[in-house]
Amino acid sequence: MEIELKDDERLDYLVDPQLKIIQSPSVFSFSLDAVLLSRFAYVPIQKGNIIDLCAGNGAVGLLLSQRSKAHVTMVEIQKRLSDMAQRSVALNGLEEQMKVVNGNIIDMPELLGHGRFDTVTCNPPYFRAVNKRDYNENEHLAIARHEIYCTLEDVISVSSQLLKQGGKAAFVHRPNRLMDILALMRKYRIEPKRLQLVYPKSGEEANMLLVEGMKDGKPDLHLLPPLTVYKENGEYTSELKKVFYGQ
Repeated sequence: MEIELKDDERLDYLVDPQLKIIQSPSVFSFSLDAVLLSRFAYVPIQKGNIIDLCAGNGAVGLLLSQRSKAHVTMVEIQKRLSDMAQRSVALNGLEEQMKVVNGNIIDMPELLGHGRFDTVTCNPPYFRAVNKRDYNENEHLAIARHEIYCTLEDVISVSSQLLKQGGKAAFVHRPNRLMDILALMRKYRIEPKRLQLVYPKSGEEANMLLVEGMKDGKPDLHLLPPLTVYKENGEYTSELKKVFYGQ
């Protein structure tokens, strides 16, 4: 299928050579955190509803569509990015399984319905919006990285509202927000169930965390083995390859 590329957009493979994604260095490109989140999250295999919040150009949702036959909704506030995601959905012939909603995640419970989703995923903005000096000069990147249109509390509150009883929410974030994340998950009735720290190299501090919780679940948190991304020579570790490629 032929899809129009705009401005500095390019077509890339999304881990699997069968899956393609439209990217732009000046607007948005997916990174390792999106891939790890898509591999970490629980998904219903045969049927159900999945929603990916703060979807960017659609990397997480597209990867989830390869793990499940469930319907996948992607929500992105930036029109340019939601347009890129929609064209990537069409490029991969996934229009029947996936849809893209351009809007603020805060509005989604009223727009899409409370308690409708089996799985919620989110790779949210990592940095608090302190003042304009902290923002990247590029507006698209600033919105993706800073809590300009939604806070961490918004993300977790909205996730809880969207989830069915017993549904699961998975997030990727920075370790320095761990206590905030766990406290907010409990506040909004998403009981933390699985937690994994990701380390760039052996001997270095963790720079990423993956956490999943269950709506109204019982307390029972499992700390998974740590995941190290790179060996000393800069190659991916065997455990990362297993997560990344299924090797």
